[in-house]
Amino acid sequence: MMQLAIDCAGFTPTEADKLRQAMGAKRSHERVAELRERLLAGMSERGIPQDVAEDVYAKIDAFSGCGFPESHAASFALLVYASAWLKYHYPAAFTCALLANQPMGFYSPLTLIQDARRHGVTVLPADINHSRARPTLEPAPPGSGGEGQPAIRLGLAAVRGLGDEQAEAIAAGHPYTDLEDFARRTDPAEPALEALATAGAFASLGVTRRQALWSAGLLARTGAGMLPGTAPALAAPDLAPMTAVEETIADLWATGTSATAHPVQHARAHLERCGALTADAFKTGAAPGTLVAVGGLVTHRQRPPTAGGVLSLSLEDETGLVNVICQPHIWERQRRAALQSAGLLVHGTAERRDGAVNLVATRLVPLTLAPGARSRDFR
Repeated sequence: MMQLAIDCAGFTPTEADKLRQAMGAKRSHERVAELRERLLAGMSERGIPQDVAEDVYAKIDAFSGCGFPESHAASFALLVYASAWLKYHYPAAFTCALLANQPMGFYSPLTLIQDARRHGVTVLPADINHSRARPTLEPAPPGSGGEGQPAIRLGLAAVRGLGDEQAEAIAAGHPYTDLEDFARRTDPAEPALEALATAGAFASLGVTRRQALWSAGLLARTGAGMLPGTAPALAAPDLAPMTAVEETIADLWATGTSATAHPVQHARAHLERCGALTADAFKTGAAPGTLVAVGGLVTHRQRPPTAGGVLSLSLEDETGLVNVICQPHIWERQRRAALQSAGLLVHGTAERRDGAVNLVATRLVPLTLAPGARSRDFR
């Protein structure tokens, strides 16, 4: 339409953009009508007969009622198709690009990482000797699977309190030979050191998280002005390594994500005792009308104005996502659990309609999970 106005009516690019804005406005017909005389005059100057010019204007006016949403639909369809193609053929690169451009999009880094892992992509934690400031791709470790896909290495900027500038400086300085070398050349503050230690970012130095945390206070006083080898003794005692649950909690606290585990998998034994299905088992096996229970981390809460007060929750576990529908009388009666709990055990009825699988909630029970994962509510 913009090109038509330029070719037929002599519009400048700026005038053509005004036509585009008019067609996309809430009162599109009124806005387009304001440009009618300019369009007709321009077409007349270029020898277009009056009846043809009026017909062209009528088509522009008619198109303004449907062209703008049509062009949006076509643009979104192309984006969806291209994104789906990239995600299917290049899942590691696709996810890495999303992670490198946070904050963006509907899903949190934790959900993106867990989805990539479920699709066979290896995700490696942030490390002072291997990570850049933002997530990057690197060859997958031998035996990690992934069907030829590279691994995603998480970036240092995601570590609590570090920030882009300091993360870039750390990445520019590697490799580091030991904790003293790192502290002397980067001069980090104690909170940043503790966050790096908690995230397991010193693993390439052969130091466990607890050993690094033990040394963090001394490391913070080992700056660039000190001679090499003169730092206080950094050797930690023989400390027991963190358990898998403790490592997940540490990951979520330090980075908001976990490269190795999902918080819900540590509660799987409890959920099985409660008779809860996994997200995958619910979506593939629950018959319509069946009474079931599903437990997971609440990733989103949505209550659109057009939904008549219905609250929609997204539950995530180690196998996938489940959409939960809460009627107003359900979530209002259990408001605290519905709106404040990081994790939920949801009892309800399976619903299958038009290819979509939902859990229509009848009861919401708070589920205690590893702290640190936060939902994206009402966005």
